[in-house]
Amino acid sequence: MSSVFSKIVAGEIPCYKVAESEKHLAFLDAFPIVKGHVLVIPKKETDKLFDLPKEEYDELMDFTYTVAQAVGKAIPCLRVGMTVQGLEVPHVHVHLIPLNAVEDINFGNKLILSSEEFTEIADKIMSYL
Repeated sequence: MSSVFSKIVAGEIPCYKVAESEKHLAFLDAFPIVKGHVLVIPKKETDKLFDLPKEEYDELMDFTYTVAQAVGKAIPCLRVGMTVQGLEVPHVHVHLIPLNAVEDINFGNKLILSSEEFTEIADKIMSYL
C-alpha cells in the first residue's frame, strides 16, 4: 500500500513543493509546528531511514542540506533544526524546522495556515534555491 508521501510524489495528493530532483522531493509540512517546516523525502518509498542503501542516504542528506540552506535564508530563525522520527508515515522523511527557541521543535503543537500563507512560504524558500 502506498504511503501518503508516495501519493504526493505521484501527484495524487497536492503539496506545497519547495524543491525537487529526480530522486527527492521537499515540500511544506501540511501540519507544521512552525512556519517554514519542510519535509524532505526520497521519491522511492522506503520505510526507515537506515534501511536506505548508504549511497541513497548520502544523496538524501545532500539534497536536505541544499533545502536547509534555502529555509535558513527564507525564514527568520536562529538555526534550521533537523529531525527524523519516522513514526507518523511509513516513508523516510526528514523534518527541517526553523528554530528560534527549544520549544519550536514540539511536535505536539500544530499551526493552522491558510493556502495563501503556505504558498507565500513555499515561494520564499524556492527563491533561495
